Amino acid sequence: MVELNKEQIPRISPLYEGIQETLIWGCLDGSMGRAFADNAEHPKAAQIVSGDFCFLAGDSLAPGAKELILNFHACGDCMFIVPYGENWASQIEKVYGARAQRITRYAIHKDGDVFDREHLKRLSKSLPQGFCMTPIGEKEYEMILQEKWCRDFCGNFLSSKDYVNRGLGFVAWHDGKIVAGASSYTVYQGGIEIEIVTHENYRQRGLASACGAALILACLQKGLYPSWDAANLKSVGLAKKLGYHYDREYLAYCVSRDAAAHSKKSLES
Repeated sequence: MVELNKEQIPRISPLYEGIQETLIWGCLDGSMGRAFADNAEHPKAAQIVSGDFCFLAGDSLAPGAKELILNFHACGDCMFIVPYGENWASQIEKVYGARAQRITRYAIHKDGDVFDREHLKRLSKSLPQGFCMTPIGEKEYEMILQEKWCRDFCGNFLSSKDYVNRGLGFVAWHDGKIVAGASSYTVYQGGIEIEIVTHENYRQRGLASACGAALILACLQKGLYPSWDAANLKSVGLAKKLGYHYDREYLAYCVSRDAAAHSKKSLES
């Protein structure tokens, strides 16, 4: 297994051909993320890592495939592994056993500009009394990184300046605290992947809808596509409210950092 540099990354593009996933696009176009393969010159199996997600494609039986499965480079304590092809799924389960938790995620259609701007404008102005919204700038960036519940708004960027230059987002405030927001989890050439979170004490007040609407409008104004991928059915419902269309469910695995280390040690012993 080798990590690919920017000049080598295009060599794995054929393995991901036709996949509608912006985290993959962002790595392939050099915007964000890391890429690994069984072989740098003629790769048959590959792993793209971006944020807490990794995407496995190619030949799951190729030499080095197990190393790719065990390659843990998530930002947090859990890595979400998305297999492309049933063989990868069976290999993941062989390598990790019960340590790999099967989960269902929900893909949202990337339909282009299908949004009702007037509807989004109304939602963006629907904050409850006592709340306000601001764009994410350098001050907000630093505050966000101090909070575990919302650090994914900015955590995949190199610095506050990097975020201001390439990222985009909005946060809702109450009593001087950030309580909700919508931001660019990752970026690619032509768009962003949206991350929306509300603090558990402030849910069911329309904050996610307002911040999400503001972010989508800002993306459209800049000619960027605001891509959405849902972790659960509530997220699917919010996506539909904002104008997206549901596509399909898909399989992923959640593997903890400790589980990855334990499985790697077991295979080496």
